[in-house]
Parts: sequence; structure tokens; C-alpha cells
Amino acid sequence: MKYFPINNEIFTLNRKNFVLRLKPNSLAVFHSNDEFPRNGDQNFLFKQNPDFFYLTGIDQEQSILLLYPDCPNPAYKEVLFLRQTSDHIAIWEGHKYTKGEAKKASGVENIYWLNEFDAILHTIINYADNVYINTNENDRYAHTVPYRDIRLFESLKAKYPLHHYERSAVILRDLRAVKSSVEIELTKKACEITRDAFIRVLKFVKPGVAEYEIEAEITHEFLRQRATGHAYSPIIASGKNAIVLHYTDNNQVCKDGDVILFDFAAEYGNYNADMSRSVPVNGRFTTRQREVYNAVLRVMRAATKLIVAGTIWNDYHDEVGKIMTGELMGLGLLDKHDVEKQDFKMPLYKKYFMHGTSHHLGLDVHDFASRYKPFEAGNILTCEPGIYIPKEGLGIRIENDILITNNGNIDLMADIPVEAEHIEEIMNS
Repeated sequence: MKYFPINNEIFTLNRKNFVLRLKPNSLAVFHSNDEFPRNGDQNFLFKQNPDFFYLTGIDQEQSILLLYPDCPNPAYKEVLFLRQTSDHIAIWEGHKYTKGEAKKASGVENIYWLNEFDAILHTIINYADNVYINTNENDRYAHTVPYRDIRLFESLKAKYPLHHYERSAVILRDLRAVKSSVEIELTKKACEITRDAFIRVLKFVKPGVAEYEIEAEITHEFLRQRATGHAYSPIIASGKNAIVLHYTDNNQVCKDGDVILFDFAAEYGNYNADMSRSVPVNGRFTTRQREVYNAVLRVMRAATKLIVAGTIWNDYHDEVGKIMTGELMGLGLLDKHDVEKQDFKMPLYKKYFMHGTSHHLGLDVHDFASRYKPFEAGNILTCEPGIYIPKEGLGIRIENDILITNNGNIDLMADIPVEAEHIEEIMNS
């Protein structure tokens, strides 16, 4: 890991909060993520299962967490299983956790090697009434490949068909959405690294620079500051490329007179930032570009005020849609009479602002949380309105990350330049 060690108290607390919500006499099992082959003898870069990391702090493949708070054998109330290293693994893959290192990272006292899992599980599972399985229930996830937890579930059902199987995701959906102070600090660090990369890019951009050169500057700054890397594939979309919401080719040359839409952010300690900005290639917005930019900025600021405890997800997005509609009429993109006659199930503003305004943020960029639960203190949400005008080859999106507290909200990206004048000032300094 590139990031500095995280105090294991956070993971100990997360496990405590999780087991408190289990049914009596229940056992829960969590797996690390699969390793995915990239070609004949190479894997893709490993990315830890966020639920597993949330409960253990272990950032390594082939690991298992077993939780059984009512276990009749105290040695197995909380157990972590790790891949045992060898001279061969050390030479070809490098260092793996020792038992002592894993204990220090996770706070779990009882550490065993992975090859002991089946035997230990079999000695205790028959004393449990319920078995909690961790499934991916993020509503943005499409299940096509049976991952480790699913494969375990199929195996357990065959071996122990009369147990009651329960879903860990129901518990984690509530727990992970409310961030602890440590999680907030890790997110702030990701935001700070993102800020530094953005300011670096502002001083680098000029006509003739390629999108991939800008991406390289961002990557350099991220890694220089111990970020794991990008929180997601960076979007460096100049000119008409900004109309493509998930443009990631980043292979075009930035032209004088165009605007670049940036959507990039750092990941630090497995926690993610998420930022969007739009800047003029030549360092000066045209009058029209500034009009659209300031309209998006006004929507973002109005929407940010709505991100408070108690806000309902659908009501929030409906209200932002009304604010955006007013701005689009002011820009001459929507007609007042057409708006009055619109079908509210298919609002006209969606022609120019077709994505949602916010999503939860955390260990996943689109973090695991309920769409139907009111916002609450401890939530971190993005705020990212945009206006996309294909006929003008112009796309503007502005995005900050907002923490809800009991006393309102805090913009975690308040120190990242966002005013058009400030951006121009830095670009021309």
C-alpha cells in the first residue's frame, strides 16, 4: 500500500457495530475480492472488496473474515484467515502480511492461514442458527460473474442446507453510509490530493496540449502524494468530447477556444474523492461559456444548500430539476411556454442535464447506501450539476463533495478553485 497505515480502532469499531445487528447465534463470513486475469500470466491491479476492507483494514487478496460473536469456542468469535506466504511468493509477488502485521492492521486477535478455514468453519458452523453471506447489493451493480462470496454461498448451501442464510448487505448499507471521523479524514486527504492535482493542471493547460498529457500530470501528482491512484477512470474531455458523460479516451488535442471538462479524483486509503471542473483551454472563458458556467455554478450552490439531514432523495432531485429548468430558460435553451406544458415524468431539463445531481461517496465512488432513506449526519454526497449543449460543442459540469453534519453541511472541496475568475487567474499567472 502506498498510503500511511490506518489506526485499527476504526475497523474494530466497524466490526462491533456490525455484530450488534446480527440475529442471535449468527455467523458471518466475508471474503476479499477475486483476482482477475489480465492475460496469460498477469492479473489486473488488485482492488479490495470494500465491505471486507471496512471490517478489517486488510488490503490483500485471498483473505477471509469470520465473525461469530456467540461462538461457544471463544477462540473463533472473530477470526481472520490469510494467504500464507512462502519463499516462492516472496520472490515473485513480494511481501504478504505476517500474522503480527495483520493483527496490527485489523485489530483481530486470532489470525490463521487460509488453508485452515474449512476445518475451523466446520467445527463451529453447526452450532450457529444463521449464516450471514456478503453479497453485492449496490443497485448500480449488475451481477454477471459469481464472485467469491457467491461461490462460498453455493458451497455452504450444499454442505449445510438446513441453516438459515441471511444478508450482510442490509446491515452494511446503513453502516457504511454514515462515516466515522477517521473515514472523513481519509476522504479529506483524497480531496486535498485532488485539489493539488487540479491546480497543477490549471498551470499546465494551454492550446495544443493533449488530453492524455493532462492525465499524466494528474497521475503524477496523485502518486507523488501516496494516493493509490485514480478513484475512477479520469475524464479529460475537451470541446465536444464533454458531451459524452463517461468519455475516457483522453486522446485528443485541446484546441484554442474550447472548454475542457475534467472529472477526476484521487483514492487514498481506499476512500475516494470525486471532483468535476470545466476550464477554458486558452485561459479565458468566452461570454457564452461563462454564462453557461455560472449557471451551473449557481445550480450547484443552490443544490448544496439542500444536502442536509432529513432531505429525501427524490424530493431533492426534483427540486434541483426545478432550479436547473430556470437556469436553462435564462440561457435560452428552454422556452417558458414549453416548460409550462411539459410532462413532469419526462421534464424538459433532462435534454441538457441528463444525470443525477448527487450520489453517496466513500469506499465506492458511488457508495453503498439507500436511495430511500433520508440524508443523515455522517453522509458524504457529491453535488454535480451539469449542462451539455451538443449544438455548441459545450459541456460544463462542476462537482464538489459535501459532508452532512448535525449543524448543516461542510463542503470538503471548498478550497478547490471554482469561480470562473479564480480559474482564469491561476491559468494566466
